[in-house]
Parts: sequence; structure tokens; C-alpha cells
Amino acid sequence: MLPQHGTTPMNKLILGDNLDILKSIDSESVDLIYLDPPFFSNRNYEVIWGDQGEIRSFQDRWSGGIDHYIAWLKERMVEMHRLLKPTGSLFLHCDWHANAHIRVFVLDKVFGEQNFRNEIVWQRTNAHNDARRRMPHLCDSIFYYTKSDNFCYKTTFGKIKKEYEEKTYRYEDSRGKYRLGDLTGPNTSKGESGSEWRGFNPSKIGRSWAAPNKIVSELVGEQRCKEMSVLEKLELLHERGYIVFSKTGTPSVKRYLDLSEGSVIGDIWTDILNVQSNAKERIGYPTQKPEALLERIILCASNEGDTVLDPFLGGGTTVAVADRLKRQWLGIDQSVQAIKVSELRLQKQRDLFSPPFVVQLHKYDYDTLRYANAFEFESWIIQQYGGLANVKQRGDLGIDGRTKDGTPIQVKRSDNLGRNVIDNFKSACERFDKTLFQHNQTQAKPVGLLIAFSFGKGAIQEVARLKNQENLIIQLVTVADIVPLATKPKVTMQMNDLGLDTKGSRELELTAKGESEAGIEFYAWDFSYDTQEGFKADVLIDKIGKQVQKFKAGNHQVAVKVVDNEGLESIEVLTLKINGVVRGA
Repeated sequence: MLPQHGTTPMNKLILGDNLDILKSIDSESVDLIYLDPPFFSNRNYEVIWGDQGEIRSFQDRWSGGIDHYIAWLKERMVEMHRLLKPTGSLFLHCDWHANAHIRVFVLDKVFGEQNFRNEIVWQRTNAHNDARRRMPHLCDSIFYYTKSDNFCYKTTFGKIKKEYEEKTYRYEDSRGKYRLGDLTGPNTSKGESGSEWRGFNPSKIGRSWAAPNKIVSELVGEQRCKEMSVLEKLELLHERGYIVFSKTGTPSVKRYLDLSEGSVIGDIWTDILNVQSNAKERIGYPTQKPEALLERIILCASNEGDTVLDPFLGGGTTVAVADRLKRQWLGIDQSVQAIKVSELRLQKQRDLFSPPFVVQLHKYDYDTLRYANAFEFESWIIQQYGGLANVKQRGDLGIDGRTKDGTPIQVKRSDNLGRNVIDNFKSACERFDKTLFQHNQTQAKPVGLLIAFSFGKGAIQEVARLKNQENLIIQLVTVADIVPLATKPKVTMQMNDLGLDTKGSRELELTAKGESEAGIEFYAWDFSYDTQEGFKADVLIDKIGKQVQKFKAGNHQVAVKVVDNEGLESIEVLTLKINGVVRGA
């Protein structure tokens, strides 16, 4: 799918300076922002990916100490506040180096002190045995701000601890473990909420009935629960065996463990581990945040279909979780590697029902554009030029769009266009709007604009003849005049048989070699490549292009993808037949 014009959030990964990109996003178009900006640690290890975009950003950010860092962050925060919806929320992740500065001089200034909701303390690690000389730093801060008092928030529940379960859920029947809960609440009400039921009247002790609607809804459905009176609910629960009476006649309700939402999570989070070395979600990104952390934030502050923005994409955890939770998303980063690793991560978790997404780079691959869907390409390149594309594919009289002043545009997804195309386009422009055609000719303005990948000698000569002899201007524009083009890298793969192991699996050394004028960024590998499912990386980041892998007897397809420093990529597939003898086919 071709990148869409503009940067209004729409499942998109964008390579570039987030300040420039944030400025181009429509105001009040985002529901939730999570950002994990580079911490003010003033250490070179902050350069993680090591590509040129990240290094430039690093150098700019640290050129003037803490004041410069705060100004750098505040400038971006102003834009984030603008594009948040009035109901939107922002979560900013930072550590102890600058958290006080960030809250006082950035967040309070931009969002207002009144819109501060919480400082979430996330314990990301345990103390190390070598922490002898000072008290170790074990936590990060996540500042939670909203744009107004009318914001989206859903209570978060955590797992019930084993000790609490054993102490509280002391009873058990055929349905499972349960505890006894009160059926009354404070503030005596008139009517049946204060009426007697089965010999007990809560109003006599200054309370009123409080039927557990969640249990009733589970039994009869939410709509029926709303229609029932309090006493009807109590009677239903009694009939179904959910109510027990004490020796004094006080009723209680059985609250089962399997229906419990868990314990309410506050602003101290100790139940989410940092990404462990053996975790399946680990991608090799040193500051990778766990998916459970982003899942909690996204679930508590957004709804399905809402738009989530991460302007410091990093390892792509935010967009990967947002995509899985059926949110729209936008991820921005200056690092080619961050964008491409996030793309591979998204591709790995996708299925037939996943919505499409696009990747916007600094340069575009010639082959991708040249052989894209014709109508999709026409619309896209006209929008990139700043024109208006036709909505309909048919009945356009050979015209694909127009400039803002109405001049017709035709797009040819071709190279080396000949003279005959110029003749046909001239006639199409005149048919499209004869009055406009004559006006532009009189004013020595282009009567039409023709976009193609390249133009042959005959086309160029005919355009010159029309201008010189008929005072008629047709403007020729190449795709490269509109968007920067590059050639995708090349990649080859070789195999070296290392022999059989003790379990009968064949061990192979696979070596990939990429070539690109821009330079090679990294390789990724899919050891069980399926053409229908597409590339799903087993190894996301391989800097040298070499892997050793074992294969059981049978047929296998191995795919390697190479990514260059422009973010362009190529793939090579090797078919293997393992039956004691290995050969490429």
C-alpha cells in the first residue's frame, strides 16, 4: 500500500524529525499519546540504533545541557497538546535524571497543573547485589496528564495475590471458591431499596439494598438486569443459590473468585517486569518497554478505534500493542532501523483481519511505485504534487486530476513516454475544459500537466514545438521531481552444510550479502517463510548477515530481508529439501 498524503494518524510509521511531522498533523485528531523520549542521562549509550538520523538527533539534543533539553522537549509538547482531542490523555515516560524539570517546566506549563492526574511509579527492576555504595534506582516515572476534565479513563484491575486469595476466598461450593459480600449500601433510600425482603429490612440499620448488578447481568443479561427491580434481583439471586443468611437473618451474596475483576491498580506498578533476556517479545532493543506496560496504559485511557500516537517509536512496542488492541496508531522516529524493526514486528503479528498500514520514508523505491496499482498510484502522486485526484476511475476523459487552479493533470505509470502521448493529452485537455484551455493558452500558462517516470526524446521535442509554434504549454513533470526516488538494495544468500546433529536435524550456516549505494543497515530472517502469509521475522536484527539454524527433515523455505540506510528493502528466498542431503532448489 502506498503512503497516503499528509500525516493525519492512520496506521502509519513515519521516518523523520517528530517536530516537523507533529506540526503537520491535524489539531484534535489523537486520543492518546505515549512518549518515551531519550532520558537526560547525558551518556553516549543513549545512541541505540547507531544510524545517522539518531546520531544527529542525539547531538542536537545534548548541545546545551538541561535547559536545552527542556526547550527541545517543550517545543514538541506544545504540538502534542494541540493535536490531542479535548478528551485525550498523555503519558510521558522518564527517569530520575530530569523528571522534576519535565513536570514543572514542560508538562505543567503546557497542559496546566490542573490537568495533572498521576505520577505512576513503575518498578522496572530489582536491586542488584553490587548496589553497595548507593541506593539503587529501580523505577521510572510515567506522568499522566489530560487535556481537560472530560477524559477517557477505565479502572484497571490486577491479578489477585495468592496470599489475599487464600485469606479472603475461604468458602467453596460446586461453582468454585467464593467470599461473602454485603447486599446493602449506605444512605437509606425510599421505596423498595429500603423495603423488607425475606425478613430483613436494611433501613432499620440505616442502609439500603445494593443488589450486585454484575452477577445479575451474568445470569440474565445486561438489558434484563436494567429492567428488573431491586427485589426481583434479590429473589433471582436467592433462587440461583447466590445468597446465604447468617444466624441473625442477615443476607450476604456469594462473590466467586472466577468472576472477580481483581484488585484495583493505583499509581505504583510493581507487577510488570522489564523485558527479560528470554522473553518472546524481546527484539534486542536495550530500552524496550514490555508490552504489558503499554497494554495497561492503552486499555485504561482509550477505546477500540481510538488513535494512539508514539512520537519516539523506538522498538515499536506502542504501535504493536495498539494494533493488537484494535486502535489506530501513528509511530514516528528519526532512526531508519527503528521504523523498519517496528514494521517487521507488526508484520509478524498480523493476520487476515489486520487493517493495513503504511511506511513513509525519506525516499521511495522506484520498483514499488512503478509497479503499484495504477489508480492508487495516480491518486497518490497527484496528492503528493499538491493537486486534486479524481474520485472516479472511469469517465474522466483521460484526465486523472487537476491542480488547485483547475489545470488538468494526467499520470502515466511509465518510462520513456513518446510523442503520441503528448498528442493525445493535448486533445484531452481541450475536451476537459475548452474555455480554460483557451484562457491558459492566451495567458501563456500550462494547458495541462503530464506526470511520468521519464520522457523520451520525441515527447520532449513535441512539447518544445507546441510552445514555439502554437504558443501552447504542456508541462512535463517526472515522478522524481515530486518525490525522491532510490533503488532498493540487492541481496544474495548462500548456504553451508554443517552436518547432522544427534537428533537427525540438519544444521546450516546461512550467509546473506546485501549491496546498496546507501549502505546496509541490517538483515532480518524468516526460517519458515510462507508466500501467502508474507515475511514474519524470526530474527529481527542481524547486523552481519549470518545465522546458524537447524532444520528437520522435509521441505523448508528460508527468507532473508536486507534493509539499507534509506529504509528500502529486498528479499531473497531459498528453498530447502532436507532428507539427509541438502541442496538449494
